[in-house]
Amino acid sequence: MENDIKDQAVIKTLIERFDKHRLPRLMDIKEKVDQGETLSDSSIQFLEQVFNDTKQNEHYLQAADDELKALMMKVFALYKDITEKALANEQKK
Repeated sequence: MENDIKDQAVIKTLIERFDKHRLPRLMDIKEKVDQGETLSDSSIQFLEQVFNDTKQNEHYLQAADDELKALMMKVFALYKDITEKALANEQKK
């Protein structure tokens, strides 16, 4: 039970961090690649950090409810969209 409470607190913190810090930055990056820009070094570093943090916290996602899992699938789709468009933009240059 104590682990469940701790896990819920960690999940809540991860969601807040994502909502306040990471999602806005991801949307800014997406807007840039949608306009044909390539990724800057800092954007690449940010995307790598988001990916690595997600892998590190994957066990929390497995224990999450369906609503959070659905949200995370949308995040993964956004990440995939950003990287695919950035690659396409890079290949055009």
